This record gives sequence, C-alpha cells and structure tokens, in this order.
Amino acid sequence: MDTRLKKQLDFILEIDKEKNIFRQTHLSGGGRNENDAEHAWHMAVMAYLLKEYANEPVDIARVMIMCLIHDVVEIDAGDTYAYDDEGEKTKKAREDAAKERIYSLLPEDQKQELQEIFEEFEENKTAEARFVRAMDNLQPLLLNDSNNGGDWKAHQVTAKQIYGRHIRTKAGSERLYELSDGLIRKNIENGNIKTEL
Repeated sequence: MDTRLKKQLDFILEIDKEKNIFRQTHLSGGGRNENDAEHAWHMAVMAYLLKEYANEPVDIARVMIMCLIHDVVEIDAGDTYAYDDEGEKTKKAREDAAKERIYSLLPEDQKQELQEIFEEFEENKTAEARFVRAMDNLQPLLLNDSNNGGDWKAHQVTAKQIYGRHIRTKAGSERLYELSDGLIRKNIENGNIKTEL
C-alpha cells in the first residue's frame, strides 16, 4: 500500500472515534444521547434539504463537508456543552491541539484543505460557514423540541442562553431563525425553558 492511501485510511479509521463522543442532546422521541457523528450527519442532510433558506447562495458541497467535519476535533477535545461557560474558556486551545493531531494523519494537501474548512467554520465569515452555524443551532433545537424540552429542563437552560446562541442562526438564515424563535417561544410557554429569575 502506498503512503498516501495508508494516511487516508488511518484518518478514516481515526474519525470513526467520533461515534464515541456523546452530546448532551437526546435523539428525537426521547431516545439515548446522540453522538457527534450522528449530529454531523443529521446537519449535513438538513443543510442539503434546507439550502433554499440560506440568506445567500451557498456551495452546498462545501456546506455539507463542513457539517461533516466541524466536530471531528472533539475526538480529542471532547464535546463542550453549548451552555458550559467554564468549558468554553479552554475550548479553542483543546480544539486547536486536536485539529493539528487529527488532520496531520492525512496527506499534507488534504490536511491543509480540511483544516481550512474547519477554520472557515470557526471564523464564521463566509455564507457557507454562517449557514452551517444555523444548522448547528437548529439541529439540537429540533431534537429538544421533539423531547418536550427534556435537555433544556435537565440543564436548567434559560431563554436568555438559548437566544444568545440562536442569534447566530439569523446570520445564516432569517427564515430558519423565525422557525427557531417560534419553537423557543412555544417551549417557554410550555414551561420547558426557564425565563430569567
């Protein structure tokens, strides 16, 4: 086997570990916690289906690969819960170290390409990154809504925290932000999301 193919296969096996990184969000209908790979797959399918709602035209292939790789770094860095202020303080350093180790398994050209796509997502400056961010916000919101706000209730998440995160959805999709807003309001009314004390 040549070196390039071996490196590619090593990376492919390494990212299988993403299936072992469990998130705080449960599967729809009250199932178990979802893992990072399921989250990424779900986002990629959502992005394809909902692309017409992006605020700007997007390269859907780039959006989908960005969805699929945006959490690969969590193999080493772990999942930082969306509302974990303490974890957020060290997240970038943990993810930067993971990005270097994991993507370095690839041939140099592919390492550079995927790291650039990951950085594009992190910097949130392109239409594609903004739309992926909208998917990253909408996907767990849909699951939480399907579970009667179970994860929000368990973590005592407030409306202020949720809106603080979902304002980024608006930059990627005004229409999907309106949808999110409606779901958030419904869950506040149903007592699933705490209002400020």
